[in-house]
Amino acid sequence: MANGGGDAPGLNAAIRGVVKSAIGQHGWNVLGVRNGFDGLIWPEGCVPLPWDSVSGILPRGGTILGTTNRGNPFSYRQIENGKEVVRDYSGLCLENARRLGLDALVVIGGDGTLSIARDLAARGLNIVGVPKTIDNDLSATETTFGFDSALQVATEALDRLHTTAESHHRVMLLEVMGREAGWIALHAGIAGGADVILIPEIPFRFEAVCDAVRAREARGKAFSLVIVAEGVKLPEKDPQGRPIPPAGPGSIANAIACALGEMLQKEVRVTVLGHVQRGGSPTPFDRILATRFGVHATELIERRAFGRMVCLKAGRIGSVPLEEAVGANKRVDPDGDYIRVARATGITFGDRP
Repeated sequence: MANGGGDAPGLNAAIRGVVKSAIGQHGWNVLGVRNGFDGLIWPEGCVPLPWDSVSGILPRGGTILGTTNRGNPFSYRQIENGKEVVRDYSGLCLENARRLGLDALVVIGGDGTLSIARDLAARGLNIVGVPKTIDNDLSATETTFGFDSALQVATEALDRLHTTAESHHRVMLLEVMGREAGWIALHAGIAGGADVILIPEIPFRFEAVCDAVRAREARGKAFSLVIVAEGVKLPEKDPQGRPIPPAGPGSIANAIACALGEMLQKEVRVTVLGHVQRGGSPTPFDRILATRFGVHATELIERRAFGRMVCLKAGRIGSVPLEEAVGANKRVDPDGDYIRVARATGITFGDRP
């Protein structure tokens, strides 16, 4: 069993689900592959996972196996003699898997990790995938574990910012994760009562955001909360026609705040949650979903249904081929129900007057 990519609350719950069902239901031996696929390149770091090894890890964040988001064995970058070289270690991974006696490998990850798993499966490795990402952007499953925990952190942050923004009569921006999808910002914005939600799927204009803030002021509301997805696209120019320098995760909200502060002639403050959203104890929902995914992964192995990823559809656990699970990220529908509900409750997305 291995996990890769960014950590997410619920990883340990998924590992526990695999270990306990594999041993308790099937009598199998379980081996932990440490630090993603690096553990198949350098297998001396692999560790046995007996029943007691997962005792007490259900509420823990992170992962007891470690992880990396830079370890693609098909294109592994490393420094040799002061220069960066790229090696293909996929064949070595397959060879080491045979040496370790792996009958099957459970891979827990997001789109990048599961894409590697798909390619290794195409080369003959028996693989079952388990989806995890706080971004909730895998199209083959209704939700991924990690998302609910990140959403709770973002919503609590909005709740806390609400009181201080109101006290100081400020415009406050909260930047959240999500890569190219706006799910965290959208859900937290609705749950936390944001006044403006900026997401990658809906292009925004500074003028429209300012109009929303001024409209609130006209109603006697001297503060506004704006939640910003890290993947949101900045307009090419500011309202004065000046080019806007590019900005990425961790700085996108600051770039927006600079423009808004100048236009509104108000104090605008920024909070960037960053990796706080990945850490800490998973919510009960994520613990349960991750456990369900882990148990179902062992059931797929029992049926020798390899090359598939477990998923959640209509509240039930199923599976889809890895080929269908990766490569097409799930994005927010600009005309979907969540957007309609948000607009109906007075939230603006910066695209309309």
